[in-house]
Amino acid sequence: MPFSQAFHPARDHTRLGGLFYDVVEPASFPMHKLRYRNNRAAATVGLDTLTEDEWVEHFGRFKPLPGSLPHPLALRYHGHQFRQYNPDLGDGRGFLFAQLRDDTGRLLDLGTKGSGRTPWSRGGDGRLTLKGGVREILAASMLEALGVETSRAFSLIETGENLERHDEPSPTRSAVLVRLGHSHIRIGTFQRLAANAETEALKQLVTYVRETYYPDLSVPEDGNEALALFEAVCSRVARVGAQWMAAGFVHGVLNTDNIAITGESFDYGPWRFLPRFDANFTAAYFDHNGLYAYGRQPQALLWNLARLAECLLEFAPHAGLTDVLSRFPALYERELDLAWCRRLGVRPDTVETDRALRHAVTLFMETSGIPFHCLPFDWYGGSGGAERALNGERGDLYRDSAFAEARGLLEKRDPVASYSADHPYFSSGQPCDMLITTVEALWTKLSEQDDWAALGDKLTEIDLMADALGQYRAP
Repeated sequence: MPFSQAFHPARDHTRLGGLFYDVVEPASFPMHKLRYRNNRAAATVGLDTLTEDEWVEHFGRFKPLPGSLPHPLALRYHGHQFRQYNPDLGDGRGFLFAQLRDDTGRLLDLGTKGSGRTPWSRGGDGRLTLKGGVREILAASMLEALGVETSRAFSLIETGENLERHDEPSPTRSAVLVRLGHSHIRIGTFQRLAANAETEALKQLVTYVRETYYPDLSVPEDGNEALALFEAVCSRVARVGAQWMAAGFVHGVLNTDNIAITGESFDYGPWRFLPRFDANFTAAYFDHNGLYAYGRQPQALLWNLARLAECLLEFAPHAGLTDVLSRFPALYERELDLAWCRRLGVRPDTVETDRALRHAVTLFMETSGIPFHCLPFDWYGGSGGAERALNGERGDLYRDSAFAEARGLLEKRDPVASYSADHPYFSSGQPCDMLITTVEALWTKLSEQDDWAALGDKLTEIDLMADALGQYRAP
């Protein structure tokens, strides 16, 4: 079947040259059973017209897409892992499979997870568990629906191998995942070049990133391209960090190799959504000191940005980089105000009123112990949601004096233009959640009963929420 007119292949990453990647071969799998196909995302890059067999050929056997990369590329990078520098990283179980431009002309990557060993596998098997693939689908879908700038799970194919893992019952089923994202260049990409004193290559990377991912960013009169880029990256990272916080999302592993240079959220491993507002909630069982706990995520992002600044000292003044970093907290706070306005479905106002609303709502959530996902659902639309909230199952809680300040501020706020009180999502009376109990119950149906309809039902529920929140663009 021919590709649609929206198919625009690209191979921009090869312009960087072989210093940035290794050409690799995908693994051969004993089975290819398509478990998930993101047709909405596929339509934006002209791949929705593929038959199932063609889909599996490209995203299970990794036959190159015509006009895109002729061979998969395992990307090279270093990184700080829990603040310990590791020079032995790189794509160890994934690769950059293809690049395309979407219907807006934006360059996107199709990257893999579980596609086999590479020079950077460090003794690992290069595989992905089926459960890990399902979890990435759920995380990315939920975050996209909540308005977080995220990569999207594109394809999941079960591959018929039995994997041994120390952190889940084994042997366990295997899969290969493909994600669609804005970029797989990360802070660790810069760190590798800086650590190896590859100054010219680092300068080349700065220019490439600015031209490719920040095309509207003008170089200042003093010609300091690196400083301008750094400021733009800080702005994007502040925004996505604020979006996580308003979503109640804990990424779990905020190492420098997991921070994309575009500020897009990606690579979902031990993530969790908060059951209740708890600054100390930690997602990863191995994060013993809570370094990446919910409330410490903004500080983790700032620390990572400081590592990027160190890589740019060759090209940008120390004082300028320090000044940009010093402005990050205020920038993040404003992004957090706006993210909470979006989460509550109200129109932004002044800094003072938006911040007062955010503080009042989150303080009540923290002190009352209300499930994190409930209040934004009940009060979505501000004044437009007041009647629904007060007459719903948590109405007594909202009539309590402890909620008086937050209620007064919410009742003064106009809903966003897309809000409809009659939307089926709101009339259902129950918010969509992605708590660990929900995820584990879903996985039990998949693993024990091979009930894949359960995943479809959950994704349909997420789609309904996304539609109510006005998140999805038409393909």
